[in-house]
Amino acid sequence: MKNVKKILTSLIVVSLIGGVLIGCGSSNTAKTDTKKETAKSSVEEIKKRGTIKIGVFSDKAPFGYLDANGKNQGFDVYIAKRFAKDLLGDESKVEFVLVDASSRVAYLESNKVDIIMANFTVTDERKKKVDFANPYMNVSLGVVSPDGAKITSVDGLKGKKIIVAKGTTAETYFTKNLPDIQLVKYDQYSEIFEALKDKRGDAIANDNTEVIAWAKKTPGFTVGIPELGSKDTIAPAVAKGNKDLLDWINNELESLGKENFIHKDYDETLKDTYGEEFKDSLVIEGGKVK
Repeated sequence: MKNVKKILTSLIVVSLIGGVLIGCGSSNTAKTDTKKETAKSSVEEIKKRGTIKIGVFSDKAPFGYLDANGKNQGFDVYIAKRFAKDLLGDESKVEFVLVDASSRVAYLESNKVDIIMANFTVTDERKKKVDFANPYMNVSLGVVSPDGAKITSVDGLKGKKIIVAKGTTAETYFTKNLPDIQLVKYDQYSEIFEALKDKRGDAIANDNTEVIAWAKKTPGFTVGIPELGSKDTIAPAVAKGNKDLLDWINNELESLGKENFIHKDYDETLKDTYGEEFKDSLVIEGGKVK
């Protein structure tokens, strides 16, 4: 009887261990499958779906914004429409998903969008989380302040409150390089300009393209620091590991370069804001930095 009990006990233990291992294996497999599904949005899958989901800004004119009729417009949007036309045969087959600066990475990671085309500056930190295609624009940081208290140097930033949008290159730059400077942070781009007008901070640090455009149309403010830090590039981004879509974008940008498409985009969407003088310094054609 004792031997029988021992045998039965051993069988029960083995069964329980096996059940646990199978359960763990199923759970891990499910997690892996979900992760694969989330990470993938290949060219063929987009074609089967019949639409391409592209994340853009709604409040960052002239790059991505909603016009008076609620239609998506801007420099990034212009390129996104061409992507849809060349991939799916019709620019109307793009589904624009509105994002803010701090949600761009999360929207790719959760598969809410196939591509981010939201004035996305390439950084080493972001490269750990998303894959960037080749660039289509140059950019650096700039600082805008009131005419009566103009800030024209990095030394002039000391002791001041600098307004930034969360999740932007400006926030990253100051946190890493000038940690002693106090930052006033907002979620939306539109909020940072209202905050400066309301004197909730002493200056705004943001992409120089953004602050130059705003200062030109807003009396009483000047871009005292037109370039801060190193020059960067702006590029489309896809989910980490989505090489299929990444390769398609890079080939597309190269092809568009043969017709000077990004220069045409500048003429249509940015020229009124920056003029002819900044075109060649801002635009990257064919995905290749000169």
